[in-house]
This record gives sequence, C-alpha cells and structure tokens, in this order.
Amino acid sequence: MNIDETLSYIDKAGDDTLFILWTNADETAAKLMLFMYAENSIKQDMWKDIMIIVWGATTKLVAESEAMQAEIKRLKDLGVKFSACVTCAKELGVEEKIEALGIDLIKWLKPLTAVIKGGKKMLTV
Repeated sequence: MNIDETLSYIDKAGDDTLFILWTNADETAAKLMLFMYAENSIKQDMWKDIMIIVWGATTKLVAESEAMQAEIKRLKDLGVKFSACVTCAKELGVEEKIEALGIDLIKWLKPLTAVIKGGKKMLTV
C-alpha cells in the first residue's frame, strides 16, 4: 500500500482492526509477544485485520535477521499486513532489503497520527 491507500485503510478500519507499532528491536520480545499475539489473535478470530508497523531499529532487525523474516512471512501468510517507515529504512541503509521482503515502505508520520487521532486500536511493542 502507498501512503494514500494506507490512509484510506486506516480511515475505514473498524473496531476489529488492530495496529501494532513495533519499535523494540529485541528478538525475544518480537517472538514471545509481537508474533505470538498476532498469530494467536488472528487464528482465534479476535481481530479481523492486523497491521504491524515496523519503525526505528526494528527496520534493521527485520532486514538482517532470517529468523524475523521467517516469522514475518508466516504471519503474512495468515493475512497480517506489514508496513515500514521508509525514512528509518533509508537512514539505516536497509531500504532495498525491506522492499525485497514485500514490506510496504511509506512515510508513517501522517498515517500514525491518523491512527492515534482516529481512536483506532493500537498496541505498541
């Protein structure tokens, strides 16, 4: 999704959509909280849609860790959406790697503000 599509998705998101802002680059936290929660809540129909926003140092973790990449692929196969901060990816020199993983890269300032101001459901890890 590009930025306009993302803003539209956010605007249409109902109470059954969860946005997860992933900023913690700790692999254990990712495995035992982020991925575990996203997987189980999708499988148990607790959320219709989940979008994980990769921000900051997690962008580099995703680009460099095959274990994280495997988890992301598994979650994408379950229908979890992923998007990442393009500014972070550029700053950390991993833009091409993130794109190659099929993760959308956008400037997240306006979309994140729309999530917050719109009162959408958001979890921060």
